[in-house]
Amino acid sequence: MDVCHVNNFFKTAVSVKILVTFYPEQRYKYMLYSGKTVFISGASRGIGKAIAVKLASEGANIIIAAKSVKEDNRLGGTIYSVAEEVNNSGGRALAVPCDIRDEDQIIEAVRQGTALFGGIDAVINNASAITLSTTEQLETKRFDLMFNINVRGTFLVTRHCIPFLKKSSNPHILTLSPPLDMNPKWFGQFGAYTVSKYNMSMLAMGWAAEFKGKIASNALWPATTIATAAVQNLLGGDMLVQRSRKPEIIADAVHYILQQSSPSYTGQTLIDETVLNAAGITDLDKYAVTPGGKLQKDLFLD
Repeated sequence: MDVCHVNNFFKTAVSVKILVTFYPEQRYKYMLYSGKTVFISGASRGIGKAIAVKLASEGANIIIAAKSVKEDNRLGGTIYSVAEEVNNSGGRALAVPCDIRDEDQIIEAVRQGTALFGGIDAVINNASAITLSTTEQLETKRFDLMFNINVRGTFLVTRHCIPFLKKSSNPHILTLSPPLDMNPKWFGQFGAYTVSKYNMSMLAMGWAAEFKGKIASNALWPATTIATAAVQNLLGGDMLVQRSRKPEIIADAVHYILQQSSPSYTGQTLIDETVLNAAGITDLDKYAVTPGGKLQKDLFLD
C-alpha cells in the first residue's frame, strides 16, 4: 500500500468515524464495499463463508451461490445460515441454490443477483472438489466431479458474470487456485487433481490477458493448509486441522485484493501471506488454529 493510498484511507476512516458518531443512519453509505456486489461460489461454509462475512462487514452485497440448503453435520452451514451472518454483519445477502455443474443454475443465480443488487463487481471462484488419488485409484465419477466443478464450473460462473463485471468501476475475478509449479511430484501423486487446479489458474491468467485494462483476474492460494471441512474429513483429520490456519486469513487477503485498481493489479498467482504483508498485516499468528504451533505448508508450494 503506497503512502498516498494510506493517507486517503485514513482520511476516509476519519470521515466514517465522524458520520458514525453524529449521523449513525448514514454509516452503511460510507462502508468500504457499500453498493458493491460480489458473487461467491461455494459460499455455504469454510473459506467462501469467511470471505462473504468479511466483505459484508464493509457493506457488500453478497450473492451466495452454493448447493447446501440443508444442514449436514459433517460439513456444517447452508446458504441460508451464511445469508443470516452476512445480513447481521452489515451487508445484504441473496442465498441462491446453485450447483455450478449446471449452467442453467448459474444463469439463474446471476439473474437473481443482478435483479436484486443491480450488477456484479467481483466474482470469487471458490467452489472446488478434491480427491487426492493416483490414476489407478481414481474413480471416473470423482475425476468428472473435479473437472466439472473446478474447471468447467469456474469457467461458466466467470463467463456469465463478465457482462456485468464490464459495467463495474473496479471489477475483479479472483480464483482460488495455486501457482503453476511444474515439479513432477505434484503430478505423480495426484495428477488429476493437480491438473484441475492448474486449469483454474490458467483460466485466471487467460482472463487477465483477455480483459487486460478492463477486468482484473488473479489467482489466490494459501501458504498453509486451511481449517475447513475438506481438511477435517478428507485430508488429515484433527491433526492437520491443528496445523492449519483459519479461513479468515484468506478472507482478509481477498478484502485487500478487491480494493486494488483492476487495470494494474492483475495477472498474478498470489499467496495469502504475501498479500497480507502488502496490506501491512505481519502478525499472522492470530490466524493459526494453534497459535505458536507448527504449520503445514499447503499443496503445490515447495
